[in-house]
Amino acid sequence: MRRPLFLARAPYRRRRLRDAARLLPVLGMLLLLLPLLWTPGSEVRLGAGDVAYFFLVWFGLIALAAAIAPGLSPGEGDEEED
Repeated sequence: MRRPLFLARAPYRRRRLRDAARLLPVLGMLLLLLPLLWTPGSEVRLGAGDVAYFFLVWFGLIALAAAIAPGLSPGEGDEEED
């Protein structure tokens, strides 16, 4: 028996949310290491702007994770075949 070509909307969205949740740590690491790239020379000195950037990225990652988390839990009666 052939599987259908397209998935139903709900399982498709759950899979994309899982993909986004898997990429979130990679995005966070890149964003947190970005201040190291814009510092000239070999000295790493973090100023007040860099510290503010760090906490804004940290807060943004927490907010994104909180926005993604409710969609990751399966709903009632939603059994998905892998």
